[in-house]
Amino acid sequence: MGNKSRRFRKGNQIRGRQTYQPKVPALDQACKILMCLGKSSKTRMTLTEISKEIGIHKSKGYSILSILDQFGFVEKDPETKAYSLGIGLVFLSRHVLDNLNYQTIINPFLKSLTEETNSTACFGLMNRQYLYIIAKHESRQNLGINMRLGHRFHFTYGAHGKAIVAFMSDDKREKVLEGEKLYFYGDKTNLKMKHLREELTSCKKLGFAVDHGELTPGINAVSAPVFGVDGRMVGCIILVGTFPRSLIEKYGPITANIAKQVSYKFGAEVEHFYKLQ
Repeated sequence: MGNKSRRFRKGNQIRGRQTYQPKVPALDQACKILMCLGKSSKTRMTLTEISKEIGIHKSKGYSILSILDQFGFVEKDPETKAYSLGIGLVFLSRHVLDNLNYQTIINPFLKSLTEETNSTACFGLMNRQYLYIIAKHESRQNLGINMRLGHRFHFTYGAHGKAIVAFMSDDKREKVLEGEKLYFYGDKTNLKMKHLREELTSCKKLGFAVDHGELTPGINAVSAPVFGVDGRMVGCIILVGTFPRSLIEKYGPITANIAKQVSYKFGAEVEHFYKLQ
């Protein structure tokens, strides 16, 4: 009976170890803070909002956020003191990005675009206010152009910014154009709203937007939007190179056609968004 009792207790201990889930409060709260910022509809959240959402005291929330900020997992706005997810998360996710299914689908198209244009072709994935480069194919002839995986750009930046905003709904587009952070031409002092609106109209008609060396002299870019199965814009194809401006008229439709093919692969009904000429 005693041996049976000991075996029973030993079995409970083993089962206990299998089902026991250790919990470190601070780590648990840090993970919840990151998830909270990731799920929020706001670009940034204040310490009070985060602490209330997680259910912790503000002093505890501040301590955790300070550590996350040190590692770049969150960013604190120096003016508003509000927090957002940080660029450090991109470095952690690089391995994941390298193995995303997106790349399996997109890489053959990028390779085809690069071979046809002798330029660097990339795919940027949209996430809130940023576009993250998650796939690329570089031309050997453009050794000076290096756009690394995981790099992020503001969603209004350059050619891809015009492509994104051009295909927004009218209401969303106007809301963006009324904002202060507009980087279509780099420095905001270079922005001429009338000229920008003309470019957006052209982009919507042709299916691609361009950057004639406005951001980096000698470097031209073409970009076209990519849509997903639900009709939502998921990102952009970007072609960057030292090709002359005279070739943009040729490379633009090629890039737009690649974006259209990728959109088809993602299940989008592209004709609802634009018609290529």
